[in-house]
Amino acid sequence: MLLDIQSLSHQYKSQKQVNSAIKSLSLQIEPGILGLLGPNGAGKSSLMRILATIAKPTSGKVLWRGKDIVQSPQTLRRELGYLPQYFGVYEQLSGFEFLHYIAGIKALDAAQANHTIDELLNKLNLTHAAHLPLKGYSGGMKQRIGIAQALLNDPKLLIIDEPTVGLDPQERSNFRQLLTELATERCIIFSTHIVADVESIADKIAIMHSGQLIQSGTPSTLQQSVANKCWTLTVNSADLRQLQHEYIVSHSVRKADKLEVNIVANHCPDASATLRVPTLEDAYLYYTINHQPSSFIARAS
Repeated sequence: MLLDIQSLSHQYKSQKQVNSAIKSLSLQIEPGILGLLGPNGAGKSSLMRILATIAKPTSGKVLWRGKDIVQSPQTLRRELGYLPQYFGVYEQLSGFEFLHYIAGIKALDAAQANHTIDELLNKLNLTHAAHLPLKGYSGGMKQRIGIAQALLNDPKLLIIDEPTVGLDPQERSNFRQLLTELATERCIIFSTHIVADVESIADKIAIMHSGQLIQSGTPSTLQQSVANKCWTLTVNSADLRQLQHEYIVSHSVRKADKLEVNIVANHCPDASATLRVPTLEDAYLYYTINHQPSSFIARAS
């Protein structure tokens, strides 16, 4: 494997209390797209910051090509691209100027940087806006500039933290397609709490909750793990609140004066309920709402 996370833990102090952001997390990652799913506060961003060598773990190790990234951070940094959740730009600069500035920070050869920037602007459909100020860019265009700066050094590990927040559906679709194209020769870790953003592109999924890794596997494996727990039931609108109190309701659709409700439950919720095909969102809701940390070392390979 390229990236080996071993019993990783991270604690921080808040109001004189010690809190755990990550608790003994182990994960092995190969080239391809790993979708890191979890609700807000699950510890995803803390994990991303450690993997990007911005923060240090309290205990445990992260190995990149067999080397500890805390002891030898430059080994990873030379091959790292990082797009944080809150990506800031110098809005007075043009896209072209901003990428040259980042290339300088990364100590890239000027001639090679020129060629790479031109290629990235073309690949990301930003050539037309290359010399316009970033303050005039849309949210999707700024995210594409964020990806461009992360790709300047042709990284073998690309870390992307909650990149689709604020993007419209078309921009999100374009972003997912771009990641698919980039994943052939590199590890991409895509952190999000939006299941739809990773279910069609991820090779593997890792689900976090309260700082712990609770499930890991391919999208199809996770879906099949809840295959006998997904039900459809038609009810009156007045019954929905009670169902939500008793079961996980993943979706509901109005049909005339009734509601067709998708339920995730360990047993049949009603004699009239029928089994249905599970989705990745069903699995995500099942494991995060009924979270029971797994005792195995999860392998995303």
